Amino acid sequence: MSLMKIGSQSRVGGRSYLDGQCLIAMPGMADTRFSRSVVYVCAHSEDGAMGIIVNKPAGDTKFPELLVQLDVIPSEEVIRLPSRAERMQVLRGGPVETKRGFVLHTADFFLESATLPIDEGICLTATLDILRAIANGDGPENAVLALGYAGWAAGQLEAEIQSNGWLHCAADPELLFDESVETKYQRALGKIGIDPAFLSREAGHA
Repeated sequence: MSLMKIGSQSRVGGRSYLDGQCLIAMPGMADTRFSRSVVYVCAHSEDGAMGIIVNKPAGDTKFPELLVQLDVIPSEEVIRLPSRAERMQVLRGGPVETKRGFVLHTADFFLESATLPIDEGICLTATLDILRAIANGDGPENAVLALGYAGWAAGQLEAEIQSNGWLHCAADPELLFDESVETKYQRALGKIGIDPAFLSREAGHA
């Protein structure tokens, strides 16, 4: 699915799509790659859906190390990075194109023809230019770098929701960008008033 299709929430045939919402994996999620995942939906239309997992760290990968690997900065410049860049989270964004980086960020940073607004002041940029800006201290106030993304074919996400694979909730900057990654799953469920202990694996009984 082309990232250029990302836009504000749309409505087709009287039905709202989930752009700008968060998906919350149910205990019965069949795909173990998404177990206890919170996914920010960047695009959802009749053609399919694309999102970024926001609560799965990319192992021991550190943002400054990636900047050097990608030749954004020379290794000797790492010690001069602004503190925001040093702390920036690197997430496992999904199983598709895992070598490609996607920066989910607040709308105080925008690159013409490269930054795609999603919803409620949240944008997505997938070029090295935003990494250079962050390294120089000129990037967005809040951002995470995701390696890879989650993708669904036409009708696939709807089918997974119907089979009790996902719940969804409103997204907010704290849920997306907070450094306490390990608590995002519980907090996302809390936004819709659900205690994880009471979730059922049976469809229709959440």
